[in-house]
Amino acid sequence: MLDLARHLRGALAAPCLICATVPTTAVICRACRRDFLPRTRPRCPRCAAPLPRPAAACGPCLQEDPPFDATLTLGDYAPPLDGVLLALKFGHHLALARALGQLLGQRARVCKGSGALVTAVPLAFERQAERGFNQALEVARAAAARLRLPLASDLLVRVRHAPPQEGLTRQQRQRNVRGAFAVHRSCRGLHVLVVDDVMTSGATLAEVARTLKAAGAARVTNLVVARTP
Repeated sequence: MLDLARHLRGALAAPCLICATVPTTAVICRACRRDFLPRTRPRCPRCAAPLPRPAAACGPCLQEDPPFDATLTLGDYAPPLDGVLLALKFGHHLALARALGQLLGQRARVCKGSGALVTAVPLAFERQAERGFNQALEVARAAAARLRLPLASDLLVRVRHAPPQEGLTRQQRQRNVRGAFAVHRSCRGLHVLVVDDVMTSGATLAEVARTLKAAGAARVTNLVVARTP
């Protein structure tokens, strides 16, 4: 039986999608999980922006308190994470969503506790129809399972479909997503973990947090796969 199990694992193994050399059944090999997710880089606890040294918050978060309470990320939107996310979104490698979600859930294990749940930033209707899936929701499924927390996949809904955020200034991004989300039910007293694939200016996640807080959420933590440096 042990020989059969080893044979099946070997048959199911495929090259790691990051290094493309080590066969693995976990999509991303153990060495790449260790190497491309460094924990030593200081980040702002509120928005996960890279910092030169540990601090209570970055300059922008000190100047303007964001509506979300914390942000956790796997790393910068740079190689190899950017390529992994592109493969997920445009290559339809949904196994990557499960691997990234598990890693994100492991990173966010400090968020476990009563009154916590996981949700995802809704994708614009046009992109959902074109792509056939919401990559943030697929990552959220695995993160929720890893954290053993309920997944509220329908908690948030887009009520206004804004143009893409690419190429806009920070102020334009904020205006672009204002009033774009609604909450289906009360979040009173809940700690909501919001999953997204990439955080750039934080405008979308700020609007999501603002909407959740208005519905009674006690705390909002962003769980993002990658943060733009």
